[in-house]
Amino acid sequence: MRGPAASRPPRDNPVARLRARARKGWDRPLTAYYLILGGSLLITGLGLVMVYSASQITALQLSLPGSYFFRKQFLAAVIGAGLLFAASRMPVKLHRALAYPILAGAVFLMVLVQVPGIGVAVNGNQNWISLGGSFQIQPSEFGKLALVLWGADLLARKQDRKMLTQWKHMLMPLVPVAFMLLGLIMIGGDMGTAIILTAILFGLLWVAGAPTRLFTGVLSVAAVLGLILIRTSPNRMARLSCIGATEPGPNDTCWQAVHGIYALASGGLFGSGLGASVEKWGQLPEAHTDFIFAVTGEELGLAGTLSVLALFAALGYAGIRVAGRTEDPFVRYAAGGVTTWITAQAVINIGAVLGLLPIAGVPLPLFSYGGSALLPTMFAIGLLIAFARDEPAARAALAMRQPRFGRKRGAGGGGSIRSPRRWNTMRRRASAARTSGER
Repeated sequence: MRGPAASRPPRDNPVARLRARARKGWDRPLTAYYLILGGSLLITGLGLVMVYSASQITALQLSLPGSYFFRKQFLAAVIGAGLLFAASRMPVKLHRALAYPILAGAVFLMVLVQVPGIGVAVNGNQNWISLGGSFQIQPSEFGKLALVLWGADLLARKQDRKMLTQWKHMLMPLVPVAFMLLGLIMIGGDMGTAIILTAILFGLLWVAGAPTRLFTGVLSVAAVLGLILIRTSPNRMARLSCIGATEPGPNDTCWQAVHGIYALASGGLFGSGLGASVEKWGQLPEAHTDFIFAVTGEELGLAGTLSVLALFAALGYAGIRVAGRTEDPFVRYAAGGVTTWITAQAVINIGAVLGLLPIAGVPLPLFSYGGSALLPTMFAIGLLIAFARDEPAARAALAMRQPRFGRKRGAGGGGSIRSPRRWNTMRRRASAARTSGER
């Protein structure tokens, strides 16, 4: 007679193992850094491809070379990459020092827009300054970056002095300056940019821990002002009435919204192929700017649009993680403001293309055509990268990777040897800086 069988260890659950690995990967110190850097570069690269595809017909209709808009966007992306690299290498003190000059420059340019002969109107909105030739700049785009940096510096200084416990110090002068920027934008009629600026203001107040009644009060005032501005403009009322429209309507009021839905609906699962869009042949207005997501859905299908959404979701998650893990109040407010800016603008643009929100006329960040929008956004991404690199655990992880480049060449041959002293010093420094359990 055989004895009882020995107890066997329970078999591992593959789902639980996969979940544990995913959680471990998400908790690594460099996860936010790689998500921000990789996600932003992928969005920008895919955006360049789609700008080239979506803008060819528009360029040819204007008797321009087919790659005209792509070349301008590529030039802006190269300059933006330089700004991103510079911002990612700047110390936090320099970012704070740039807050007031950027705010002053943005306000000056936004006032200059309203000067006759200098400001240029595009699609009914006078928010542009001509730089000569075909190059123009939209100062209100830089107003977003200015509000993020200046507002984060202001709130951080007040938190250091323990002044944010009083509602008047939380609102003054942040809200009046934000309303001044909003007024300068609305003079030119750009409701979409004003909405994004309002979202940044709310994001800063939310991260600062504004009480619910204070937050609700500011939100109510902004909602009332927005309702008045919408009701007093027939164009904005028409855009509001196009939510969920399936027919162009009388006088083709909802033409753009409906043809955006047509483009998405004809894309299917994997799309009609890159460059094979039908709607961009004059049917869909602003195919390479505000409605580039619709062309992406038509040419790359559901797989392409979900990939874009996943990249923006990863970027938003990484920004929230940077803001939540830092002990520096300026980093927390600036990261929260930048994340609010990019995610809110992406939601408003994609929501308008899907027919869930009114068409606000805002580009898809890092994706749509437009150098004025791309340059400050890439600088803001550089801020997030700098903040992600500045985390103690991330600094330690990056320090451990440096010795592989710190090799000394042997005197007698062509081989290379590592310096044991440098390697051990780096390991001790990294071990002291990181917390237990981090890899």
